[in-house]
Order: sequence, then C-alpha cells, then structure tokens
Amino acid sequence: MSDRWARGVLTAYRMAGSLTYPLVGCYVGWRAARGKEDKARRRERYGITTAERPEGGPLIWVHAASIGESVAVTPLIREIAGEGFRIVMTTGTVTSATLVEQRLSDVVIHQYVPLDLKPSVGRFLDHWRPDLAIVAESEIWPMTLMELSQRRIPQVLVNARLSDRSFKRWRGVPALAEALFENLSLIVAQSDVDGERFNMLGVRNVTVAGNLKADTPPPPLPDREAALALAQTIGRRPTFAAISTHPGEESLIADVHRRLAEDRPRLLTIIVPRHVERSADIARELTAKGLRVARRSEGELPDPTTDIYLGDTIGEMGLYLRLTEVAFIGKSLAGEGGQNPLEAAMLGTAILSGRYVQNFRDIYQRLLNNGGARLVKDADQLVAEVDALLGDAEARAAMIRSGKASVQEMRGALSRTMQALEPFLHPLRLALNFERRQRSGNGR
Repeated sequence: MSDRWARGVLTAYRMAGSLTYPLVGCYVGWRAARGKEDKARRRERYGITTAERPEGGPLIWVHAASIGESVAVTPLIREIAGEGFRIVMTTGTVTSATLVEQRLSDVVIHQYVPLDLKPSVGRFLDHWRPDLAIVAESEIWPMTLMELSQRRIPQVLVNARLSDRSFKRWRGVPALAEALFENLSLIVAQSDVDGERFNMLGVRNVTVAGNLKADTPPPPLPDREAALALAQTIGRRPTFAAISTHPGEESLIADVHRRLAEDRPRLLTIIVPRHVERSADIARELTAKGLRVARRSEGELPDPTTDIYLGDTIGEMGLYLRLTEVAFIGKSLAGEGGQNPLEAAMLGTAILSGRYVQNFRDIYQRLLNNGGARLVKDADQLVAEVDALLGDAEARAAMIRSGKASVQEMRGALSRTMQALEPFLHPLRLALNFERRQRSGNGR
C-alpha cells in the first residue's frame, strides 16, 4: 500500500508540473527581474538552448546546484575531462554560472539546469542525450530522476550528504524516499554518517569516499596587482574577516567590530556575505550603525578611517582570506547549518564559528580535534576569541598549522570517487576509444 501511495504521489507531481508549466514563465520572469536568473539565458531553464551538442562520442552531464557544489566537483570534472570526455555542466544560480565560466569554461559547456518539469527536462535530455548523469551533493529532483531512469541513463550522486533536517524529512516518507532513490545507480557519500543514512532510506548501492572539497585547490587570486594594491592600502592594520555571512550575522559582526575597536582603533573588519545581492542592504545597515564602509564591488579601497571592508564580489574569496589570519565562518550563529571552512583552512586562517555547523559536522570535528578551529556560543565569546587571537601570534600560527594539517588528512576523496565511478566510465571510455580509432581511420 505504501508503495502504491508513493507511486501516486510521483504521478500527481508529474501531472501538477504539466498543468502549471504554462504559468512558469511568470515565475522565471519574476526571478530574472530580481537578478536571480540570467535574463539573456532564461530559456535554458525550459531546456531550450542555442549551444550545440558535440557530435559523436559519449557525453556526461554534471549538475552542481550552486557555488559550493560547483567548487567541490571542479577537480572531479577536470579528472574526467582529462580523459577526453565531453561534459555539459548545469548549475542553478547566476553566481555559480560565473564561477564555472571562470574556472571550467575550457572543459565544459555550461547550461542552466532545466526546471524539474517534464517538458523542460525532456527537451534538455532530447538535445544533449547524455550517457551518464553525475549530480553533486543533495540535489534530488523527482521528474529529472524519473526521466533519466526511463531513458536508462545511469545516475550517480557524488559527494552526497543528507543534513539532519533532510534526513528527518525523508524518514517521514520512507516509501517516497525509496521510490525516488531507487532511480540512482550509485551514491558516493561524504561520510560514514551520510552513507548510513542513505542505507536507512533503502538505498542499496552506497559507498563512502570522503569530501571532495578537501581535494580542491585553494581559491585562486584572480588579480594579483589589485590584490597587492589592496594589501598595501591596508598595510599593518590588524584584520579580522567574517565570511559566508547570512542575514543577522552582519549586524552581529558590526557590533563585534565596535567592541574590539575600543582597544584596537585601527582594526579593519572584512565582511564577505554569502549572497552578494544583499550587499546594498548590508552597507546601509552598517552605515546606520555609524560605521564607515568601503565596498569592493564599487571599486573602493579602505582608507585609514574605514571600519568595514565589504567583500561583495563573486569569485574573490581567495583575495579576502589572504588579507587576514583570523576568520569567522557564517551561517553558524544567526544562521544554522554552517558553511564550508576548508577554504579558510587551506589559506592559513585561524577558524572561528558558531555552534550550528551540522551541515559540515565531519569537517569541523576534524578541525576541532586537531586544534584548527574554535566554536563560540555568542557575540561575547566571539569578541573574546578574536581579541585573543589578534593579540597572540603564536596561538594564531598553531591554529593555522593545525587547520592545514586537517585538510591534508581529509584528502583522497577524488581518487576514491573516480574508483567508484569506474564501472560507469569504463564502457564510455571504450566508446570514446572506438570513436578515436574511427576518426583516425577516416583520416588516413
């Protein structure tokens, strides 16, 4: 009976999508007006594209929802592309599209992911005809899963994770979870906990490879001359960064800055919001608190009177983290779930965070065990920790060393993921080699 119920729910989902499809244009247009969609490319959300599918040979579809997932699968994509495979990569946000253009445009064809509606997904698959679909982390779209399954296209979830909230939700509808997850050929989980959770939801083919984010290179420095000019402008001022902040945390960090500045009047605090489209509102909020703000997106440099340097640009995390040795990671005090601290550890910062980091539990556990991170319960404790680290170069250096050592310990997920993908890549490799021989023969 539960299985019949799950099938009924999926059928209803499909029918609802077909009925609402004519109205979706209004929704996409509304998002485009708010800067959440690329106006010039919004037809891609319906599976319509002007890009041509490469002729001949296998093609692999890789999907990464946003910036974090895109960064995580970057080394995996380069590894696969290095074998000569053609790749179409989809993302769901404007910011992630920018990152893909910056880091992967030489090896992938980028598209915006089609809406999870039968006409859009069907049109996308008809055009691209992928031989394998690889999805990053936790993107579960029912229509896409079912359409791929009906076309007998293998689907693999890599760097997979289930947050506490998602797991609780899926546990509440076990029949539906099993009906959806059975479409996946393989799940490559980040951790033993994630793997066990997928098993408990009825997934049979699960392996654990570790977190691909540990195998990514440190975020690059896009413009070295501009970075040097910024560093020279800041000079020897003490700095503290709050990165990947969420609503409510910028105000909290502003208060932390004001309290720290009582004893450190030259302090410069760098705030890098997770969503840069909020930057104008953030700047107004901080200015209303009596703080002097300089915005990176406006080409402004901090002068000696600047309190807050607002890092409101895309793809420059490597710049901001290189300007400090103390970093607070957001979505952990006012927000909940945490953000990835690995980039901060790679680039040599002592890491501070709130206690709500369950989305990155394994990473933080390693950092905490090694002494590379400290958790704070509130603004008072954050003030105390930042003040202590700014005043103790030896303690900062010890945390930085421990953070880098933690990242090194976590490496290896890329090779294990490639090994897990081998049963799916091997037949495509044979087809690719056959195509090469055919081309070579025709060329003689």
